[in-house]
Amino acid sequence: MAFEGFQLSQIDTPEASLRVRHGGAGPPVLLLHGYPETHMMWAAVADGLAADHTVIVPDLRGYGGSTKPPSSDDHETSSKRAMARDAIALMANLGFDRFDVAGHDRGGRVAYRLALDHPAAVRRLSILDIIPTGEVWARADRRFALAYWHWSFLVQPHPFPEAMIGADPETFFFHHQFGGLIPTFDPHAYADYVRAAKNPSVIHAMCEDYRAGAGYDRLLDEADRKAGKQIACPTQVLWGARGALGAWYDTLAIWREWAPDVQGRAVDCGHFIPEERPAETLALLRAFFAG
Repeated sequence: MAFEGFQLSQIDTPEASLRVRHGGAGPPVLLLHGYPETHMMWAAVADGLAADHTVIVPDLRGYGGSTKPPSSDDHETSSKRAMARDAIALMANLGFDRFDVAGHDRGGRVAYRLALDHPAAVRRLSILDIIPTGEVWARADRRFALAYWHWSFLVQPHPFPEAMIGADPETFFFHHQFGGLIPTFDPHAYADYVRAAKNPSVIHAMCEDYRAGAGYDRLLDEADRKAGKQIACPTQVLWGARGALGAWYDTLAIWREWAPDVQGRAVDCGHFIPEERPAETLALLRAFFAG
């Protein structure tokens, strides 16, 4: 059974109420999910980590069972900086002021922003299958536009994407993207993803997440890059050898410009590393967080 022994809670932070599972005992680890999923994507990894860690697994603001932020003209309320503030408040609520973090996809973007904005809070950082948002936009080309078309579609002004997606959210999010791979994962997790995606406020929040990425988040990255700001903690970067990062980028070289103490490697899978290779993901995280 997934999340065996974990408690499911709704935890209020100053800016959002987050649906959270937490369990285990030992040093704290925060796991952050990606688009278009929920915290359930970590189910097969969280149980193993809980053998020797306290594991905290929330839905990001706007996603799943967490509250949806009010929209703002600059999209700051859906930014990774805002989501990082939620993470700090959540962990403080549970009694932790320093912890390890692993984030996949959008959660990886929250995770590295958390490490940049709150360096004293993050002991070790693991980032799964992304490069920084500013680096993505700086390298965007024909190949990117064709393969990752949702990056440009979701950022279009409200209500155009929301209206188009709302006609059939399950087909849009889970069959027309990522090669239809997500429905082949754990059926309990998939049911949770679909249930959330059919909520119009979640659809809007996911669009706002990408709108923030194209503007607010990108500009923060560019400012940090210009200022020479770097991630202070030891950093692990994992990427799918059969995914876009494996094909398009020298992933580790890009991250070396952001994190002087970085290690990592490709995993023999596509984008959804924790769900495609849960045992290997668990082993890599446990080894890294043991440091």
